[in-house]
Amino acid sequence: MSKTKSAASKSVAVGLADIQRAAGVLHGAVLHTDFDLSRTLSALFEAEVWLKFENLQFTASYKERGALNKIMSLTQQQRSAGVIAMSAGNHAQGVAYHAQRLGIPATIVMPATTPTVKVENTRTLGAHVILHGATFEEAAEFAAVHGEQHALTFIHPFDDPAVIAGQGTICWPLFPTSTR
Repeated sequence: MSKTKSAASKSVAVGLADIQRAAGVLHGAVLHTDFDLSRTLSALFEAEVWLKFENLQFTASYKERGALNKIMSLTQQQRSAGVIAMSAGNHAQGVAYHAQRLGIPATIVMPATTPTVKVENTRTLGAHVILHGATFEEAAEFAAVHGEQHALTFIHPFDDPAVIAGQGTICWPLFPTSTR
């Protein structure tokens, strides 16, 4: 199949040092969110249940951590050319938001079945949205080909060491307190 299939089968190793580096890169650009004890869930499950409120991020998801870390790893030439991603929601919005914030052109490929609210939210964040395919696989394959044809850097939603390291900064002990 295409590069998307082979990329997903590669082993991606990310260590603690990668996450610590990403925490430095993201410092000041994403919110530090606390862990809070949920008394309701703790009582329901008869255990201590703690919640991490990543819904407080600008895009309401931890996914912007990985998107931004990947974007920050790009060369100036790659940033100028633009980025492309495939997602039906949170990753799309994270890439769109940080690309717009940094003045980087962003194209997001979403399956044709993506809910309208997700498509419009992504467009509102400044991305050029292309609806293509009935499945994630079809959208991902199109994004890889379209990205190659237009010299755009593909930002994979999960199978990329920089994305993984950025998402790993959700662990608050590794991530210094910051504000947007």
